[in-house]
Amino acid sequence: MGTALEYGLPPEGHPERKDRMITSALFVGAELAEAPYEAGPVMHWRDVREREKNAGTWPVKADRDHPRWDWSPLEGIGPLRFGMSSQQVAAAVGGEVSAGRQGHYPHWWWRSAGQWNLVDDRFEKTGVSAHYSYQEGLPRLGAVTVHGRTGPQVMYAGIRLIGMTPSALDAALFQHIEDDDAGLLFTPGGSPVPAGLNIDVSATRAGDAAVSEASFASADWEF
Repeated sequence: MGTALEYGLPPEGHPERKDRMITSALFVGAELAEAPYEAGPVMHWRDVREREKNAGTWPVKADRDHPRWDWSPLEGIGPLRFGMSSQQVAAAVGGEVSAGRQGHYPHWWWRSAGQWNLVDDRFEKTGVSAHYSYQEGLPRLGAVTVHGRTGPQVMYAGIRLIGMTPSALDAALFQHIEDDDAGLLFTPGGSPVPAGLNIDVSATRAGDAAVSEASFASADWEF
């Protein structure tokens, strides 16, 4: 069982994000029921046991309690610069120890073989997740997700990107793109963003509602 953001279809024809969460479910056949994450074809999915655990509450910081981070498109955000090593990332967020790390082995069908590759670091106190790509065999920072409930506030063209209701943020971005003729792209989740910035604006659960969060990436990162 899980939840997903509600979508609608306005007259314009593109999917429209709503501001609330609705329930979802995965149903499996008998051959998968006992150990669905140890049997094909789902064992190469991200294991639910690797996901961030939640105690059942979704506190959202007031906007005044979010520190402000500057964003340099395609270069970095706040103290984090794309291309940093994982050690440099940890130092840049004040030496905070990662609350959770996700990675993978080279072959999903044989999980414990080969070199384990770091993919994500989650920093709960700072309110961000670092995402890595590999350059010359080493993890390098390629993107940063700012958590919607607890992360720093990031502004773009006077628009608050973090902790907003998805519909209000989408409307503000649409208006900015139209006013500035900035070029329109849609993120994988259906949110409008200006072209050339390589960002992904998504939403995270806050009880039965949703608030916006965003990922900021280097030029060669693919969402």
